[in-house]
Amino acid sequence: MKFLVFVKQIPDPDIPPVNFRVDPQTNRVVPPPGSSPAISTYDELAVEATLRLRDELGGEITVISLCNDPLMNVVKKPLAMGSDDLILLQDPAFDGGDAFTTAKVLAAAASKVGDYDMILTGRQAGDWDNGQVGSYLAEFLGIPCIINIGRLEVRDGNIRGDRTIADGREIIEAPLPALVTAGDEVGVARYPKLRDIMAAGRKQPVVWNAQDLGLDPGAVGDAGALTKVRRLYVEDKVSECEIIEGETPAEAGVNLALKLREMKII
Repeated sequence: MKFLVFVKQIPDPDIPPVNFRVDPQTNRVVPPPGSSPAISTYDELAVEATLRLRDELGGEITVISLCNDPLMNVVKKPLAMGSDDLILLQDPAFDGGDAFTTAKVLAAAASKVGDYDMILTGRQAGDWDNGQVGSYLAEFLGIPCIINIGRLEVRDGNIRGDRTIADGREIIEAPLPALVTAGDEVGVARYPKLRDIMAAGRKQPVVWNAQDLGLDPGAVGDAGALTKVRRLYVEDKVSECEIIEGETPAEAGVNLALKLREMKII
């Protein structure tokens, strides 16, 4: 089988939000100096789910990432985990895109690779948490989409997955080729071994730009985006404290009750 997995490089999600700075001119997050980006957690789970299917069914895994400023030891992590090939999508025209234009670029890359049996990606990115790219991508490619899946299996040319819902478990089946977005129930992604990290470091990724994908630069990135970020900011948290006093504990209790009633809390 031929698998495609899409992954995204994001700022390290373990960095406390108070340590981030926002550039008001570009509406982009500026990570603190010395911090390293990471592969989005759900995308790592998508890689793990794909590796398990490949271990069972055989085949090849091609990882695709859209990133103009990748840190190679980060975007190569799926290779160190066991994937076969890496394709980087890089072009200034891709900058500033939203979920719609991102999916358009990814769909063009999938079509250029061609002859795939299954596409996997995370259920949502670990930075924006929109959860839209997978559905857009499936729509562009005209294939079924199953979202937020944990366990996967292939039976008689169909992909079958299950996920937890409010009152039990739901089993969904779709014909291949299909797109699956991986959720928490995949489990834990494997940790690359040192020799695999070193082997991944020697592999050279393929790089495609807008021209390679047959895309109009005016229809992707910020130019083709359907949504615009008007303002991105770190929320200011303000805490206020008022001490309610009284001559006696009983009087303080009465004063507190009166204050809460004044604030319409009780």
